[in-house]
Amino acid sequence: MIFYFSGTGNSRWAAQQLASYTGDTVCDLARMDNLPDLQGESRIGLVFPVYAWGPPQMVMEFAQNLPRTGAFTFGVGTCGSEAGLALKKLAAVYPLDSSYSLVMPNNYILAEDVESDGAVRRKLADASWQMERMAKEILAGQKVYRVKEGPMAWIKSGVVNAGFNRFARDTKPFHADDRCNGCGLCAWNCPAHAITVTDGRPPVWTGNCCQCLRCLHECPQQAIQYGSKTQNRGRYTIYKYLG
Repeated sequence: MIFYFSGTGNSRWAAQQLASYTGDTVCDLARMDNLPDLQGESRIGLVFPVYAWGPPQMVMEFAQNLPRTGAFTFGVGTCGSEAGLALKKLAAVYPLDSSYSLVMPNNYILAEDVESDGAVRRKLADASWQMERMAKEILAGQKVYRVKEGPMAWIKSGVVNAGFNRFARDTKPFHADDRCNGCGLCAWNCPAHAITVTDGRPPVWTGNCCQCLRCLHECPQQAIQYGSKTQNRGRYTIYKYLG
């Protein structure tokens, strides 16, 4: 069984691609009320986006509650470039037999604009090849650590990640501009249940945000902004490139 958490679809796609090779079932951990019975599972995987060189808090909390079985365990962290010590941090709460980082299109537009269509398609093509290789190793039960940690990983995954979780997940800068039609899709899609929409009025954000930016990227009107940083930047979801 492969559990995944995904903002704009990268990790969901990766989990589904792996499952197509391994024959496993995929489960969106953000939508689960109860854990399925894992006793009969031969493999348990966790696929997630790397946020500021660490796993999302939701993923860490989920992993802490996963029961230990005799299954082969693996983790895959999707990232724009480097994963830091994200997989080691996850393995500290849920032991992993194999760990991987997987470079995917960058979608953190609070820092920079989206990548070109050509760059996105090249990354997706390479990721497909990488996942086929991963799947063969996972099916063979090989213990692998293939993670691009990058330089100064201990600082990035320690100090920087701590700062991200303490300060950068602030919801105050989120707002909807006058293009918002109150459709409520942002609230429906939010994995952290951090958005409310009442009677078709603009959304309101609470303090539970995990900074996945799904609301911002998937708004049909492109009405959601984060301060003034995102007004002139593109939007990304992997679904634009599939099919």
